Order: sequence, then structure tokens, then C-alpha cells
Amino acid sequence: MTIKRSGYINWDEYFMGIALLSAKRSKDPNTQVGACIVSPEHKIVSVGYNGMPIGCSDDEFPWGREGEPLDTKYPYVCHAELNAILNNVGFNLKDCTIYTPLFPCNECGKAIIQSGIREVVFISDKYAETDSVKASKRMMDHAGVRYRRLKSNLQSLTLSYREEDI
Repeated sequence: MTIKRSGYINWDEYFMGIALLSAKRSKDPNTQVGACIVSPEHKIVSVGYNGMPIGCSDDEFPWGREGEPLDTKYPYVCHAELNAILNNVGFNLKDCTIYTPLFPCNECGKAIIQSGIREVVFISDKYAETDSVKASKRMMDHAGVRYRRLKSNLQSLTLSYREEDI
């Protein structure tokens, strides 16, 4: 009898990997974030990354972080979590899990709660002391949305497009 391969990634690593890969689509020169929404049955129902809304040119809107508010990216960029929620093609997000490398801000937190997502899995909480993240956690706690940091022994995961590696 042949035994199964060892060393494969677990579900959390797989779905966070999809979120990290989605982040590679972002044109933001400073912060690239992706998100992957998964059903309770471990099926991917949507993905997203931070970027300009559809119809707003990546070349005509600002990407800066400093300056007059309308000359920065902040009023224009759609965050990965919101994009993943909006990119959903009709699947009920109730009881789903969202994977995102960066803990969601308060605006994304509201969208997560409203969509019915019940769990957030993240890697970094580097903005934990900001009012935005404090508000996000406060709302999630109140609404019963669980959140947890990804536990993994992986430091990195490499993809190869070389035919001989397949």
C-alpha cells in the first residue's frame, strides 16, 4: 500500500497563501494586501486585493501616503477585504472565514460583519494600536466575529512556473 505524501500545507496555510498571492496583483507601491474568503466546507468563494475601484485608472489616481488628503491613495483605494466581499458572485458569505495578511481596518471590519463572515485569520497586527484597528476589534467582539493569528511553521512558500518542477 502506498502512503500519502507528507509535508503538504494545511488548510490555513493554503488559504493564506491564496491571499498572499492575490496581494501580488496590487499596484500599491507601499502596501500589498490580499484576501481570500472561504466557506465552512473549505471552498474558496472570493478573493480580492487592495487597488482602485473598477473604472478608476491605476495610472490616474494617486498612490502616495502623504500630502493633501485628495492627493493621497486613502480616499480612493479599495481594501482587499472589501474587494473580496464585493467580488463575491452571489455566494452567501454567512459563516465564512476571511484570510488576510493584515488585520482589517474598521471600514473593512464593518463590511465583514455585515456580510456574515464569522472568522478572520491574519498574520500581522502591526496597526493594533491605531483607532481604526481598535474600533474593528471592538465591533467584531460585539458582533461575535472571531479573529486569530495564523499559526504556521512556514517562513515562506515558493511557487515555480518551470515545467520541470511540475
